[in-house]
Amino acid sequence: MAKKTARASHGTPAVVSLEKAGIPHTLHPYEHDPLSGLSFGMEAAVAIGVDAEQVFKTLLADVDGKLVVGIVPVDRKLDLKALARAAGGKKAWMADPAEAERATGYVVGGISPLGQKTRHTTVLDESAEAYDVVYVSGGRRGLDIGLAPSDLLTLTSGTTAPIARA
Repeated sequence: MAKKTARASHGTPAVVSLEKAGIPHTLHPYEHDPLSGLSFGMEAAVAIGVDAEQVFKTLLADVDGKLVVGIVPVDRKLDLKALARAAGGKKAWMADPAEAERATGYVVGGISPLGQKTRHTTVLDESAEAYDVVYVSGGRRGLDIGLAPSDLLTLTSGTTAPIARA
């Protein structure tokens, strides 16, 4: 009986969705260090050598009972009121981490806006439009993906809005 060939170690649902769509991207693996003392996003920015405002974290919030994805620079915070407005809702609060993991199929610290189990309304902070390439989680801790913000929006059916705050 022949062995099945193992998938590439980067074959996360996020990477597979990019490859399937034919969207140009770059992979940036790095060694995740749980003892670094940095947030997952800041660790990624340092590890791949990119300014923090160009690396984006994926957060899930509950907007009026519906999960919504907010994507903001790792050196900023998600403005929940702004996210609610952008998603056409009234009130938002951060989703429970376990709920975010179940809904996306990813673990906290590795949640990618791409290739999620269920498609959610997605809002990318408008600051991403200042860059030719932004970096988001590749679907696991220790992997980021570089891609054009317009391609990120296309693949997620997302919109942009000012949803980040200092």
